Amino acid sequence: MNVPSEGGGPIHDRALLLHGSKRNEILTLTEVHQYGVDSFADPDYIRLYGMIPAEWYAHGIRLLGRTAVECTRDPLGDRIGRDVASVATLLPPQTKFTVIDPFAGSCNTLYWILRHVPRSTGIAFELDPQVHELTTRNIAGLDREIALTHGDYESLMGGYDIPADDAILVFVAPPWGTALDETIGLDLRLTTPPITQIIRRIKRKYLKHKVLFATQVYEKVNPTSLAELERMLDWTELRVYDLNVAGRNHGILLGTWGWKP
Repeated sequence: MNVPSEGGGPIHDRALLLHGSKRNEILTLTEVHQYGVDSFADPDYIRLYGMIPAEWYAHGIRLLGRTAVECTRDPLGDRIGRDVASVATLLPPQTKFTVIDPFAGSCNTLYWILRHVPRSTGIAFELDPQVHELTTRNIAGLDREIALTHGDYESLMGGYDIPADDAILVFVAPPWGTALDETIGLDLRLTTPPITQIIRRIKRKYLKHKVLFATQVYEKVNPTSLAELERMLDWTELRVYDLNVAGRNHGILLGTWGWKP
């Protein structure tokens, strides 16, 4: 049960927005600010697409409670985009990249990857109809083109003809749900679906392509689940970002299939 915040309403935290009454509600700007204040002491915590909340809200961008919790914010999206680019650009010059986001959500990480990776195009999939509808409207006015499709990524990827010479970048960030215990850490085997299952499916689908995976992780990761994932790839490197969120920082596991940096 959520206790009152200083403003008199319930505390706007992960429990309320992800698992509570605000899960499927579109948040007001006040609620977006309140989540930032109550959970991170920062009313502008949910920065998206290069904008603070007041700016993106003025542009007509809207988020569900669960999307506000699960989205990748700008500081992290920017870092991920830069790190993905630092590895991707080790491939031969003029390589073109198809960037795939199987679990689009807000599409903010995909947006930042496209900003940093040259010669890249983005395709994304979102199974949830409500999230898909909101995100389609949210990204319509952005300065990066993203083809967002409603449905399951595995069944829909076959409809995209990816040139044989393109390298593939995959941002792997399925819903964490109960896979994250802030004391024990993130168990990569308990996401929905399991991350190891996603990696296996992508490898099977694109056997002839060079693939770079970028898997979003928490600063604390279950070591057994991490080792299992690393064994599936040709090369991996774990990077955790210090974004001044003590004990709750995120990171990225970069990994390749079919080539090594």
